[in-house]
Amino acid sequence: MFFEWSLVTFSLLLVIFVLVKMFYFQNLTIKEQRNNDVMKLTLKEAEVLIRKYQIQLQRALGNIDILNEQMNKLRREIKTVKQRNGQYRIENEKLRNRIKELESRIEALI
Repeated sequence: MFFEWSLVTFSLLLVIFVLVKMFYFQNLTIKEQRNNDVMKLTLKEAEVLIRKYQIQLQRALGNIDILNEQMNKLRREIKTVKQRNGQYRIENEKLRNRIKELESRIEALI
């Protein structure tokens, strides 16, 4: 009889111990699942942000390319204007010399 009660008591304690461990590990599993869900959500949000910034970067790089093209056009125009200015100076100097020659001829005729 003592042996039977000890066996029942031991079995009951073992069942209670196993149930406590089961609920403990079940609770740990649920917490871990929640943490995994939060991590997945965080990763998805991070991916969305990365895509957003990647698109903004691509746009910015495109804008930089456009600005570089415009800057190169302006440089070419400046070179052209400088060349024209140089030509106008030479022509202006020639015209001044011609005016001086004509003035000296007019004075010689007077």
